[in-house]
Amino acid sequence: MFRNLRFYRVDTPWPESEAELDEALSEHPFKPCAAFAERSAGWESPTGDENMPLCRRLAGADLLQLRTQTRILPAAAIREALSDRVEAFRARMGVEPPRRELNRLKAETRDELLSKALVKSDRTQAFYLHADRLLAIDVATPSKAEWLIENLRPCFGRLECVPLAWKTPPEQLLKRLFLGEPAQRFLVGRECRLQDPSDARATGTWKNIDLDDDSIQRHVRDGMRLTHLGVIFDQLLECVLAEDGTIGKLRFPEGSAADDHDEDPLTRLDADFVLLTGTIKRLVDELKELLGGISQARPVQPVAA
Repeated sequence: MFRNLRFYRVDTPWPESEAELDEALSEHPFKPCAAFAERSAGWESPTGDENMPLCRRLAGADLLQLRTQTRILPAAAIREALSDRVEAFRARMGVEPPRRELNRLKAETRDELLSKALVKSDRTQAFYLHADRLLAIDVATPSKAEWLIENLRPCFGRLECVPLAWKTPPEQLLKRLFLGEPAQRFLVGRECRLQDPSDARATGTWKNIDLDDDSIQRHVRDGMRLTHLGVIFDQLLECVLAEDGTIGKLRFPEGSAADDHDEDPLTRLDADFVLLTGTIKRLVDELKELLGGISQARPVQPVAA
């Protein structure tokens, strides 16, 4: 179901029931992109059935799905159509269009093409763990996570949501695991990424290789930063832990959830979701033990000049 996880700590109340959460999300449901709009976003049922609620609550976790629809309008297409309009202006007026006229022609060209442009949809899933007050979003970059939060905030009226931080930096745990320190539930996988601390562009990635090889570990002992480490959690979940606490490349072995091909799709979705959230809940609990707990510090806001 999920490929990546970026965690956010929620410091404001969350709807107490599935019905209340569905009602809140229903304030901003997905609507197709209007003719002259570049993008639209809203909530839709994660089950794929428009007649179902806009969320799914199972085993202490809520599943949400944001749909974003974008009009595809390449800049090259605008430039080509604009050049025709500029040429027509030159032929008609005998002069180059002034800046104001050029801007008007550009806006006119864009609006005309935008209404005819094809649209594409992207869906972003997230789940909320009630026991830990954590929102986990399936995105690879912070900007995409903020987009989902930005669309969730109006549904609640007030939503305080900050990136999850640990009392001990996760990079210290990665290094300990990588260098052979035993952990009850973690096994080192077969992937890692190292970075030269003096040059962020200087990186090295190892995949499908035994990481206990001394020739690899020596790079870390000599001062290179371990930024990503493949691990196996509970002998069940394979993933890559990053130094900032994000998780990528989630994968469960085949057959971990319901694998009856004749099974109802909703039942299969529920089985996969319960497996995922239950495993992530145990992983978060283990990280609390190994990293000293979740930091309650608020992010430092930049001082205005």
